[in-house]
Amino acid sequence: MGEAPGYRGARVSGIPFTSERQLTGSGPAEASATIVHEVLADLGVSDGVLLWNVVPTHPGTASSNRRPTRAEIEEGRRFADELAVGRRVVAVGRVAHAVYGGVYVRHPSHGGASEFARGLRAVIGR
Repeated sequence: MGEAPGYRGARVSGIPFTSERQLTGSGPAEASATIVHEVLADLGVSDGVLLWNVVPTHPGTASSNRRPTRAEIEEGRRFADELAVGRRVVAVGRVAHAVYGGVYVRHPSHGGASEFARGLRAVIGR
């Protein structure tokens, strides 16, 4: 469970942690999306994971991100909670962790790829 769609990723593709380039081979790419999919593949869990965001809509502009507001988080969480029923939720990043708790897994953006991979491996146990 991530925070919200990034302006170069899910805002364009409509799929959390997935960029248009991953789907079509062209268009905007997003580093976080690439890292998440690589780590999931390395762990052999890609097919058993549902990627989602606490806030399913992009907060920000077509060329920038911003932290979701409290109201956006509360509104988005209602749907995210429904998706979480019967599933193990792994919160990625500070916003998702503040909402869902559990073990903190650093978001892969801004130099956090290695910490993200270590955190996810620790949670999954691989």
